[in-house]
Amino acid sequence: MSMHQGRERLVVVGGDAAGMSAASQARRLKGPQELEIVAFERGHFTSFSACGIPYWVGGAVPERDDLIARTPEEHRARDIDLRLRTEVTELDVAGRRVRARDVESGAESWTSYDKLVIATGARPVRPELPGADAPGVHGVQTLDDGQALIDTLSRAKGRRAVVVGAGYIGVEMAEALIDRGFEVTVVNRGEQPMSTLDPDMGRLVHRAMEGLGITMVNGTEVTKILTGADGRVRAVATQHAEYPADVVVLGIGVRPETALARAAGLPLGAHGGLLTDLAMRVRGHQNIWAGGDCVEVLNLVSGQEQYVPLGTHANKHGQVIGTNAGGGYATFPGVVGTAVSKVCDLEIARTGLREKDARRVGLEFEAVTIESTSRAGYYPGASPMTVKMLAERRTGRLLGVQIVGREGAAKRVDIAAVALTARLTVEQMTALDLGYAPPFSPVWDPVLVAARKAARTVRGS
Repeated sequence: MSMHQGRERLVVVGGDAAGMSAASQARRLKGPQELEIVAFERGHFTSFSACGIPYWVGGAVPERDDLIARTPEEHRARDIDLRLRTEVTELDVAGRRVRARDVESGAESWTSYDKLVIATGARPVRPELPGADAPGVHGVQTLDDGQALIDTLSRAKGRRAVVVGAGYIGVEMAEALIDRGFEVTVVNRGEQPMSTLDPDMGRLVHRAMEGLGITMVNGTEVTKILTGADGRVRAVATQHAEYPADVVVLGIGVRPETALARAAGLPLGAHGGLLTDLAMRVRGHQNIWAGGDCVEVLNLVSGQEQYVPLGTHANKHGQVIGTNAGGGYATFPGVVGTAVSKVCDLEIARTGLREKDARRVGLEFEAVTIESTSRAGYYPGASPMTVKMLAERRTGRLLGVQIVGREGAAKRVDIAAVALTARLTVEQMTALDLGYAPPFSPVWDPVLVAARKAARTVRGS
């Protein structure tokens, strides 16, 4: 046993989805007399939904606290020693201890552990741009960030907003700003918004965003952020133009926050995330687990590690880690890469591999695109939907699906996610017994129409 009078100590670094799910699950399995749990969180909040921040900023979610799944008090009531505003600054793996610093006082101390969970999350990509730190320039990762942005929006003299980046956060923030009555320009490095889609599907998103009154500037890098005499942001500059801005939102994406792990010599993958085994143990370390936005996950379609920072995975990782740290057994097999988003009434969905992902791993494929409707064409409210499907050449195994449409596009991708997990062929998919009535889909569901076309193409080639 260990040095703590016969009970073990579990130390958790990071108090959001993965970290606190792990702590909670370990606590369900082991009482405080067997397992002491200490959790460090450098921010003010625990267990909050970062995914909900754009909807809070836009006004769909009224209160900040609506985004908090479990408060610090609720965690402490379950005998989790949660230390807020405390940042872990060093992991001493050989000595089984962590050094933590009180953010307010600067006081530092060491805490020993028997078991360690690393759930340090991700950090937003802050471009090395002149002016990126000016007042009025915002990231949106934490509840503090969201509050700061809302404060700026309510005080802004003008109504012009520039969003830098057009991934999930970029398009969701563009919608939030439109909802708050701002004129929105999105400056995007890629050739189309939503680089998680193939460019032909991204083009549909581009057209829809322009239809909503958003100005899309693609294929352009921001070179600097310009400030006025008062020091506040006044414009975003690219090589070719200046876009006036009363507020700037950075939605350029995130990187794994693994500086501590790197300094401690823990194994990192090609994307900078921690590498774990199926039980979410850090490879080569029996008593250290890692999960959430700081790890790389196995993509079950490509068979390669990938960096996919999403709350769904983080919560699953936490469950698995907490079960194992609490003396049980669980594994996390991997992901197929499902994600959905929306910008106003346009739904954007994807799962599996894009064309460039399939090429990179050496898979040859057929790609088909079909247009259908969300409901039977004669039923009121039927709206167009575009489905793109990739199938492996010769075998016909489903490799990926992308759907862009109005209503009903987003959740349809779940059919494809299940098919990918089960390794179905597009031929097998054509026989899937999906729910049908005119208010819900055409007699051939759009996913099945795409599967039929893909199956014909595979047979023909």
